Amino acid sequence: MTAPLVDRQSVIAKTRPYSRIAVVGAGAWGTALAAVARRAGRDVTIWGRDPEVVRSLNEENRNNRYLPEIDLPSGMKATTDLGEALHGAEAVMLVTPSHTVRDISRAVAGHLEEKTAIALCAKGIEAGTGRLLANVASAEMPGHPVGAISGPTFAHETAKAYPTAVTVAFDFTHEDRLSPFESAAARFALSLSSETFRPYISDDLTGVEIGGAVKNVIAIACGMMTGAGFAENTRAALIARGMDEMKALAEALGGRRETITGLSGAGDLTLTCSSRTSRNMSLGIQLGQGMARENCFEGRPVVVEGEVNSVSVTDLARRMDVAMPICEAVWQILHGGADLRATFAHLWSQPIMGEPKALDIVIDHPSGRTAIEDFAGVFA
Repeated sequence: MTAPLVDRQSVIAKTRPYSRIAVVGAGAWGTALAAVARRAGRDVTIWGRDPEVVRSLNEENRNNRYLPEIDLPSGMKATTDLGEALHGAEAVMLVTPSHTVRDISRAVAGHLEEKTAIALCAKGIEAGTGRLLANVASAEMPGHPVGAISGPTFAHETAKAYPTAVTVAFDFTHEDRLSPFESAAARFALSLSSETFRPYISDDLTGVEIGGAVKNVIAIACGMMTGAGFAENTRAALIARGMDEMKALAEALGGRRETITGLSGAGDLTLTCSSRTSRNMSLGIQLGQGMARENCFEGRPVVVEGEVNSVSVTDLARRMDVAMPICEAVWQILHGGADLRATFAHLWSQPIMGEPKALDIVIDHPSGRTAIEDFAGVFA
């Protein structure tokens, strides 16, 4: 029998997990990731703004506001003092909304020890600048490796220790190429690994971030069509063509198309577009049913990342001259005042194109204005 090329035990020995991890953000996803790290044997401290959330984490091993009735592993510490949370941390997970990444990175920077690894756990593109979030964080925290954790995850399932897989992505330096087992990506992946949480390692940070940002916008589109009464054919088409839009933007920015077929692209897109648990899908469904935006979520001020990202994603695509018709349709409806029915009718009547990337063909669609208006009327 041929001996294995790599001795598994020797590989594990070469990769050292981070002993102490700080989690910045005590919302549902931050708490779930803290639980993951604790179950993997790490020393974990969570920072949160809400004193009551911090109290319940410390005294009850629960987050009564964001993950009620879920018992969390014992031994986690929580604090409202950012410096205390970050003191001695070898690695940090930033788990705050995408629009806060610059400010929170700036606040965190002054408390970090040299070369502390940072993993962003928000998904999006900075509005106005078009920068990916890792680029934003790196600008505020120079000298620290910055990556991302992304994949098909719902916080409540992860917190309950349901089997979950994610991608841990960092740009690899020359030193990382020479010693990949000592890279921040490998160390983070091992630090979070347990019987129920399985990370995969990627060096395509751009591709992973684009997948996470764009999937939220596509999920709103799927929700809109579902809410309007259409079914699985329509949703499957939007998922498949939405993934193609992801690939095009990732490739234009230097990412790899194959990354989009992985957990952070196809995996996350499929989950988000298949469940009303997703706020993005849920918003789309309510809008598709004809509900005014201000009345969605029973009038509560719910932040929906895809609604925010639809602006930054389409703005970046326009700058890069990348066609993203589904994302454009969502932007037109959410922010351009376009009629939902007419917008999707026009989307379905765009010129006929070749599906393989190598096939360059465009044919005018035979549907005339009357046919498009008739199709739009199906939504009524």
